[in-house]
Amino acid sequence: MIKFYANRKIFFTISLVIMLAGIISIFVNGVNLSIQFKGGAILKYSFEGEMDAIKAESVSTKVLNRNTEVQITEDLVTENKKLVLNLSGNAGLEASEQDELEQALKKEFPDSNIKLAESNVVEPFIGKRFLTNGMIAIGLTSLFIILYVRFRFQKISGLSAGVIGLIAMLHDVLVVFFVFTILKMPINDSFIAVTLTIIGYSINDTIVIYDRIRENQPYYAKKPFEELVDVSINQSLSRSINTSATTAISILIVFILAYIYNIESIKTFSIPMLVGVISGCYSTVCLAGPMLVMWHNKNLNSTI
Repeated sequence: MIKFYANRKIFFTISLVIMLAGIISIFVNGVNLSIQFKGGAILKYSFEGEMDAIKAESVSTKVLNRNTEVQITEDLVTENKKLVLNLSGNAGLEASEQDELEQALKKEFPDSNIKLAESNVVEPFIGKRFLTNGMIAIGLTSLFIILYVRFRFQKISGLSAGVIGLIAMLHDVLVVFFVFTILKMPINDSFIAVTLTIIGYSINDTIVIYDRIRENQPYYAKKPFEELVDVSINQSLSRSINTSATTAISILIVFILAYIYNIESIKTFSIPMLVGVISGCYSTVCLAGPMLVMWHNKNLNSTI
């Protein structure tokens, strides 16, 4: 049997190192908000042949000095391809800037017959409203989870169990956020989608373990609480690992296909999602249980 509580310092140290690495990445790379949250302009170019999205991004950044997200889309009916540039910023582009960028792209890709097909402006207030609503959704989800666990698991200190479940969940949310900053990926709607999904996975795993602790409690009433928690986690371990591994393999396949077909939006979703699923399993098994024991022992000592 794995002694999770006895090895808690190792698990806490691993999480602390991950948190420090993420914080350092914020200072080094900054937090890059996408056009969806920051506003800016969207330019779509038609082209012929093949296109190097990385070179196109480099040209755009050099000419306009603005963060650029590049996608290559294809119409499934006509098979026409388009180069899509998402330029984040507080304003759109002037006509002279569009002309300068188009000339630079034509110079970089002389055989691609690049032509501006469409130009749109995204207002900043729309993105701010979307970001605010996303944060409200995450906050409300967290609150309802605490309330649910509070009433569902009263026999194992419902409120403390809910708070600890929330801490483990926030650990996973921060890990997902740090993936975006470390890989210099723009914070966009994928971040909101991944965060809400990981919250569901993380708290579901935690509730499964809480259920097993509650079921085993009558049989371990005269034994130390840490033994009850360790036994319950070990009994649930195969279920947690199998569920996370199955999900992770599915996401990995999606990422591989997105990489092959260069679907940037799917890549920015699947990478953080993959890391988040692994983190969700880790935080549930290695963090939530030991923290629950620590909380229980602290309250027990304070009543003596």
